[in-house]
Amino acid sequence: MSSTEDLDYPQIILQYSSGFLVSKVMFTACELGVFDLLLESGEPLSSDAIAMHLGTSTTGMERLLDACVGLKLLTVELTQEGALYRNTEISNIYLTKSSPKSQYHIMMYYSNAVYLCWHYLADAVREGRNQYERAFGISSKDPFGAMYRSEEEMLKFMAGQNSVWSICGRDVLAAFDLSPFSQIYDLGGGGGALAQECVSLYPNSTVTIYDLSEVVKMAKEQFVPPEEHRIAFHEGDFFNDSIPEAELYILSKILHDWDDDKCRQLLAKVYKACKPGGGVLLVESLLNEDKSGPLETQLYSMNMLVQTEGKERTATEYSKLLEAAGFGEIQVKRTAKLYDA
Repeated sequence: MSSTEDLDYPQIILQYSSGFLVSKVMFTACELGVFDLLLESGEPLSSDAIAMHLGTSTTGMERLLDACVGLKLLTVELTQEGALYRNTEISNIYLTKSSPKSQYHIMMYYSNAVYLCWHYLADAVREGRNQYERAFGISSKDPFGAMYRSEEEMLKFMAGQNSVWSICGRDVLAAFDLSPFSQIYDLGGGGGALAQECVSLYPNSTVTIYDLSEVVKMAKEQFVPPEEHRIAFHEGDFFNDSIPEAELYILSKILHDWDDDKCRQLLAKVYKACKPGGGVLLVESLLNEDKSGPLETQLYSMNMLVQTEGKERTATEYSKLLEAAGFGEIQVKRTAKLYDA
C-alpha cells in the first residue's frame, strides 16, 4: 500500500479546518493570565481556584484548562479533592510574561490584530491588498500607520517583535561572523531586541537603531536601558530621509513588508550609503526555491498579504534584489529555525 493510501484524508481535512481553534485556546489562556497565575502560585490549582483568581466562570475555565492539557500546555493530576492543574515547562518558558523568552506579547498581537485581518483573507486574495480598512477602519495605503495607530498598539507591536528576537536573534546574528563590522545600523530596529543581542554577541560593535521618531521615543522609554552606550538612535523614515554611512546595515523582517520596487529603492539607498567593504545582513524567512515550503513561511507570506504590501521570497529572489542594488558576494545561510540570514 502506498504512503498516500495510508493517510486518513478526512481526518487531516478536519484537523486543518479546526486549526484556528488551537491558536485561539492558547491566546485566550495567555490573555486571561492562566500561565502567569500557575507560575506565581508555585503549586497546582483547581479550576475553581483559577476561575476565582482570574474572575471567570468555572464552567468556561474548566473547559479552557482541559483544552490546554490536550495541547500539552498544562498537566492535570486527579486527586481526592479533584483535578489540579500546573504549567508544563514549555508554558513556563514561553507563555508567562516574566520569562526572558516569553512570547506573550507576540501572542497578544496575533490575537488582537493579526487575527482580525485574517478574517478578511478571502477579500485580500480577491483584491491583492491588505485588509486594515475592513478590520480597523484605517487606510490600507500606510501599513505601519495602521500598525502604529495608537501608542498602545505601537507598544504591543514592538513588544511582540522583541519577544521574537529573544528566541531567534542569536541564530541569525551568528549565521555569519559579523565581528569585522564595528559600525552597524539596524534599519527599522524597533524595540531594539536585535540590537541588544548584537552588541552582546559582538561587544566591540556599536549599533544605531534607525526608525520613525515615535518608535525611537518608545524604544528609549520602554525597551533599551539608558546605560547601554553601545546602542544609539537615529530618527527618520529610511524611504524618504537620508541613510548615514555605516559598515553594516541590518534589515530584519523589513523587505518582506514591501513590493519589489520598494525593496530595490531601499537597497539602492543602502548600497550608496555603505562604506567600501561593508555589507548588508538580511534577516527573513526563506521559501524553498520551488516555493513548496516551509509551511510556516508560506503562512507568513499569506500574512504579508493581509497586513502589508509585501511577501516572503526565495533566496534567489532576495539575491536578485541585492544584485540590482549593486551588492556582490551574496551568501545565504539557512538557520533551520524560523528566520534565515
